[in-house]
Amino acid sequence: MIKTVLVKPIITEKAEMLSENLNRYSFVVNRKAKKAEVKKAVEEMYDVKVLAVNTMIMPAKLKSRMTKSGLLKGKVSAYKKAIVTIPEGEEIDFYGEI
Repeated sequence: MIKTVLVKPIITEKAEMLSENLNRYSFVVNRKAKKAEVKKAVEEMYDVKVLAVNTMIMPAKLKSRMTKSGLLKGKVSAYKKAIVTIPEGEEIDFYGEI
């Protein structure tokens, strides 16, 4: 069940600042996942206590780029994002032993 709820962590500059300053970590989650399911999945997978879960559905976006053969247009699919708050002193390590 854990694999079906959490899709992947979001590792961007903004997400890194949230995790460093406020102990909030961002994940892409299943569109049908509820806050309680996300909380349970994060607690089981990363062995931390979750204080709060905020979810949002990010809308689809149209993208275009110039290539040698001309203009290519495409679409980025919509997804659900969860921001998880954990207590001070605990930490989630996405990188492991790189």
